[in-house]
Amino acid sequence: MMLEGVRVLDFTQYLPGPFATQRLADLGAEVIKVEPPNGDLARHMADGLVYEANNRSKESIAINLKDATKGNALCELMKTVDVVIESFRPGVMKRIGLHYEKVKELKSDIIYCSLTGFGQAGTHAHLGSHDLNYQGLGGLLSQYSDENGKPVQPTFTTVDYGGGVVASERISAALFQKERTGKGCYIDLALNDVMLSMLGTHAAYQAKKGKHNGPDFIDGSVVCYGLYETKDDRFVTLAALEPHFWKNFCQGVGKLDWLPHAFSKKGDDTHKGITALFKERSLAEWTSFGEQHDCCLFPVLHIEEVINHSYGSSRGLVMKKDGQVHMLTSPYGSLKASPLLGAHNDRLGTIK
Repeated sequence: MMLEGVRVLDFTQYLPGPFATQRLADLGAEVIKVEPPNGDLARHMADGLVYEANNRSKESIAINLKDATKGNALCELMKTVDVVIESFRPGVMKRIGLHYEKVKELKSDIIYCSLTGFGQAGTHAHLGSHDLNYQGLGGLLSQYSDENGKPVQPTFTTVDYGGGVVASERISAALFQKERTGKGCYIDLALNDVMLSMLGTHAAYQAKKGKHNGPDFIDGSVVCYGLYETKDDRFVTLAALEPHFWKNFCQGVGKLDWLPHAFSKKGDDTHKGITALFKERSLAEWTSFGEQHDCCLFPVLHIEEVINHSYGSSRGLVMKKDGQVHMLTSPYGSLKASPLLGAHNDRLGTIK
């Protein structure tokens, strides 16, 4: 396991931080989750499923961080860890005496990550926020709109998960730096920063061409790259951007006259023809066609179909155990369940 021997003390709650540390746990790190006496707030959301889905393979300490005696015991534990990650608002960890400078006195080579919405300083640092806010402020919601141009509320928290990925990336890079130099570091990571960093291509198009939704070939306006409805009212994705993929598609459907028209616009005769063609076959038929003709054609699956699809199991990423489904972040991950609240309080000696 890549991170075997690395110990992480995790003060995060909800989703971005827990997803980050679950990624580290799936790579072999020992993650000790520090929770308030009533537990991570995610334990009480959606019947606890948010917690179960993002805290696999961790240990749990339940402790009142405002209690100085318990805080001292926690400081002793900090001397043994490699990484501390927290997701409180700026200033909270300093008020309870567990901020970076204090922890650095206990462990000079500590890697300390603060994961917040808007960073430790700046115009928005003091404001509360969640994923939907970052998607709006960062421009992502403007990319998902209905036929009237109104933003559509997403059911996937893209920035929460993206932030978790970047946090685990930064921590892994810091561990590599520590291995080479012996030095730890402080990581100030803002979720809205992550959102902004993903819009580089769109920003370039806006600046150079005055176009707000990125390259023409990804906005659904060309026939070779888009969503198409099938005979049974399902949808497939066609992304045959490269000439050889488009050729495979055209040859497969017997429409060689479409070869010069890969980038024809939505609404023209080629688009009308392709739209009608996709309505002639079912999702299953088009799925089989895509697998046979290698033309970047795949189904739009529902979640239950994703869980049962051959891809996840073949890659070792979807596992089922005791009636639960585990979506592993790497094929190295384990199926160890999320911890009971305070199950590992013995880490703090006599502190209960």
